[in-house]
Amino acid sequence: MTPKLQKTIQNSVSISGVGIHTGVSTNMTLVPAEANTGIRFIRTDLEENPVIKADIDNVFSTDRSTGLKKENAEINTVEHILAAVVGAEIDNLII
Repeated sequence: MTPKLQKTIQNSVSISGVGIHTGVSTNMTLVPAEANTGIRFIRTDLEENPVIKADIDNVFSTDRSTGLKKENAEINTVEHILAAVVGAEIDNLII
């Protein structure tokens, strides 16, 4: 059986806007990632730049939005970007 080819994006792209729940200006950059690394969020606004993998084991909240957490780092309302990534059939991405 032939393994499924994995996809990422060709180039990085940045998006800026205002957080829907916080009202705080925010930036998000999508970066190509190596095969077999999956979808990962990196909190560049935190000192240690913690990485939170988009994995069911990291879900900590589903009350009106989806939140991911790894140790003390959280990222919230990830469902929209993850839906777009899955819809585009992207397997590996750094956000």
